[in-house]
Amino acid sequence: MVEIEDRWLSIHEICSHLGVSKDTVYKWIDKHAMPAHRMGRLWKFRKDEVDRWVMAGGASEQGKTTSESATGTNNSE
Repeated sequence: MVEIEDRWLSIHEICSHLGVSKDTVYKWIDKHAMPAHRMGRLWKFRKDEVDRWVMAGGASEQGKTTSESATGTNNSE
């Protein structure tokens, strides 16, 4: 049977793909707008969306100022 590349990935699968823990993925969803979709109690992910987000620096702490990190806002506006 041929696996479809375009399928939804589970939390376990995306953690394995990225080499990070579940806690890290949950933090990225909450604090860094990681592309994820809630389906009932479960989070599901599209590999291509997550890969684009990572390549764009979505998980990076750099580029945030200290006040942005502490408050989650950008005070430069």
